Amino acid sequence: MDYKYIEQLLDRYFEDETTLKEEQILKAFFEQGEEELPEDLRPYRELFAALQPDEALGDDFDARILQMVDDRPQVKARTISMAEHLRPLMRAAAVVAILLTLSTALNQSFKDEKTWADESDYALKCEPANDEAAIAYDQAEDSLKRDSLYKPTGYLE
Repeated sequence: MDYKYIEQLLDRYFEDETTLKEEQILKAFFEQGEEELPEDLRPYRELFAALQPDEALGDDFDARILQMVDDRPQVKARTISMAEHLRPLMRAAAVVAILLTLSTALNQSFKDEKTWADESDYALKCEPANDEAAIAYDQAEDSLKRDSLYKPTGYLE
């Protein structure tokens, strides 16, 4: 038996070019027994067996749909104020402000440690100047002793 017409209808069906009558022909063809179908067309049988016959909508279709619409719970609209609308943005801004404050505090603490280290370096650099001051002091003290104008105080005599 030649099934070229059925194969052509299948090709048109999968390209979505069939009419309702042609689809009914395909459905009727695949409703026959499995042993009567050719081997290469058997996989399509399950596809057409799954199709349900078209149900007529009936005269009360509109009434049923309107009843379903009326039975739905009513949804009340809620007005959202500008503050509620911007609340997530304000929270994000607060988080950014906290992070900036903490990073500035940490940066300042590291800067203070560096300043202390710099000051100790400064004291080391100024040590020769302290030696020069000590030498100048000793020279002034010696010259005052020579002139006898200098009398150290606080010493026991």
